[in-house]
Amino acid sequence: MSTLEHIGLIGYGEVGKIFSAGLKGQADVGSVGAWDLKFAEPATRERERAHAGQAGIEAHGSAQALCAASDLVISAVTASNTLAVAEQAARHIRAGALFLDLNSASPGTKQQCARLIEDAGAHYVEAGVMTSVPPYGIRVPMLLGGARAAELAERLNRWGMDAKVVSERLGIASAIKMCRSVMIKGLEALVIESYTAARAYGVEEHVLPTLQETFPGIDWSAQGAYFFSRVAQHGQRRAEEMRESARTVQEAGFEPFMARAIAGKQQWVADQARAGVFADIGKSAEWQAYADALLGVRSRG
Repeated sequence: MSTLEHIGLIGYGEVGKIFSAGLKGQADVGSVGAWDLKFAEPATRERERAHAGQAGIEAHGSAQALCAASDLVISAVTASNTLAVAEQAARHIRAGALFLDLNSASPGTKQQCARLIEDAGAHYVEAGVMTSVPPYGIRVPMLLGGARAAELAERLNRWGMDAKVVSERLGIASAIKMCRSVMIKGLEALVIESYTAARAYGVEEHVLPTLQETFPGIDWSAQGAYFFSRVAQHGQRRAEEMRESARTVQEAGFEPFMARAIAGKQQWVADQARAGVFADIGKSAEWQAYADALLGVRSRG
């Protein structure tokens, strides 16, 4: 594999910041840079560029500048921006460079991205990030796919990452990720709907023990608090991911009834968060605090 001395991340959100910090200083990594629209927007430019500077990450002025400086380009944006970023990168990526797509998108979307990058003379590798990034950092479990996946996995694992190749065929890693998301994000949506309705009727002390009895391996109260908090914080990103999960089901030839419903629930919670419904809830709050906040929305309606 050619040198991967210079790494550039498109997307400097939660995942981009974690990955850039984790990759900086690794053996044979000379520089890590990033580009994000927040670097150009007046409301966020100063704060985000300052964060990058303090972390030793070069804040590039454009995607073009980042691609020109990078041997490995990592796309870490929201699901809805997956294809747009690949289109933009394909216009500027260097011939022979590698493009690692971390985003939660359907197999069909990833295959579209791959064609763009490969037509530009670069190499595309898809990744399915299999769980939440923050607890793991760069060691978050990832499944890789593509013709160059094995070569890239060797380098990533040398940098302390947890990358496993599942197929040379593009779309397999994403299919695994997106099918799993239907279940995980679906559980989140079900818990939020079930618990909030139980709270409205005053029957939660009857409902949760029955869940505990049926599935004793899960602490349903603690799990509920975690689900509520994650969706309140990242519901928009989850809703976008679920729309890609719905696309995945549709690409398989089925009507995505459940995936669409899950996306709708995640979007609704994201909208409440954006409206400030959860603003007064602390990080270690129990699930009842979130449910009560949602019940407050109902009462105001």
